[in-house]
Amino acid sequence: MPNDLSVHNILKKFDKFTAVDNVSFDVPEGSFFSILGPSGCGKTTLLRMIAGFEEPTSGILEIRGKNMLGVPPNRRPVNLVFQHLALFPMMDVAENIAFGLKRRGVSGSEIKKKTEAMLERVGLPGYGIKQVNQLSGGQKQRVAIARCLVLEPSVLLLDEPLGALDLKLREQMKVELKKLQAKVGTTFIYITHDQSEALVMSDKVAVMNRGRFEQVDTPQNLYGNPATPFVAQFVGDNNKWRGKVTQSNSDEVLLETDEGYSFRTKANSSCPAGSTVDLFLRPEAMRIEPQQTEGLNVFDVTVKAILFDGANSRLLTVTKEDHELVVTLPQNRKFDHIVAGDAISVGWHPDSGICFEAEG
Repeated sequence: MPNDLSVHNILKKFDKFTAVDNVSFDVPEGSFFSILGPSGCGKTTLLRMIAGFEEPTSGILEIRGKNMLGVPPNRRPVNLVFQHLALFPMMDVAENIAFGLKRRGVSGSEIKKKTEAMLERVGLPGYGIKQVNQLSGGQKQRVAIARCLVLEPSVLLLDEPLGALDLKLREQMKVELKKLQAKVGTTFIYITHDQSEALVMSDKVAVMNRGRFEQVDTPQNLYGNPATPFVAQFVGDNNKWRGKVTQSNSDEVLLETDEGYSFRTKANSSCPAGSTVDLFLRPEAMRIEPQQTEGLNVFDVTVKAILFDGANSRLLTVTKEDHELVVTLPQNRKFDHIVAGDAISVGWHPDSGICFEAEG
C-alpha cells in the first residue's frame, strides 16, 4: 500500500530548544494515524510542519511521494481541523462547507452538488440551510470536517478536535470519527493527549515524548507490550514498584521490591541480576482473592476506598508498608461484600507484569 505521508529525520529547533528531534514515520494511504503525547512534547509543532505553517530545520517531508519542503500551506494537499472549529457564524452550513470551493473558483452548480454529497457522507443530509448556532457540538464537528473533506485533501490533520466537547459527546464522537474515516477513506492524522481517543480510533499510534517517538505501534501492542517505561506509564493505568533483580533468565526475572516482596515477572529489555528495575502492572491484571494461587504472585492488601464508576469500578488498596495499588473490580464476579478497611489477598500472573531498568 502506498504512503500518503512520509516523514524522515524531521528536526525542528527554536534557537537552542529542540521541539522535534529526528522523527521518522510513514502513514499508509487511507489509515487513521494518531500522535499521542503530553503537552509540550512537540506533537503540534510536528503537525504544523506537515501543514506547512512551520519549516523544518532539517529532514524530508513527502505527501504522496512529492517533496513538501518550501511548499506553502495553501499549495499542500492537506487540510487542518482545529480544536476551536472556526466555523463562520454568519454563514449557513452549506456556505461554510462551500467556502473553500468558492475560493478555488468552482462553478455554482458543482459547489451545490459537492456540498450536498459531502453532507450526506458526514451524516447530515438536509442540514445545508441550518445556521451554525442551531447545531449541536457533534454536528459542528462534522461540518468542520466536511468543510475540509470537500476539498479532497490527501491528508486530513486534526489537532485535538474533541478537546472542547463535554465528556459524553467526546465518547460519542470518538466512535463517529472512526466510522466517518472508514467511510470516506481519507487519511487522518490525529493529534491528542488523550490516550483513550488514540487507542479507540487509530490503526497506528505514535507515542511522543520530548520531541521523539518512543513507540509507533497498534493500540493493542502499545497497551500490551510497551517498549519503554514512558509508554507503560502514559498508555493506560499502571501500578508501579521499584526493586532489585535477584535472578534473571532470557524472558523472566525474580525481583525483590523495596518493600520486601518477591515477584516473578517478564522483562522487556535486559534486566541482569543486581540491576534496579521498575515493575509495571495493570489494575485489571490483579485478581481479587484468587481461588487458584499456583504460579501467581500473591500478597495481602487493605482496602482504603471503593472507587465506583459502573463497569470501570476499582479498589484503592494499600500494602502493610503503605504502598498504594489500584485494583480493577471484574464484571464477571460479585465483590459486594468488600468494604473499606477489609484485608484481602490479591494475585497476578508473571506474564501480566513488565519491568524495565529503572531510570535515574
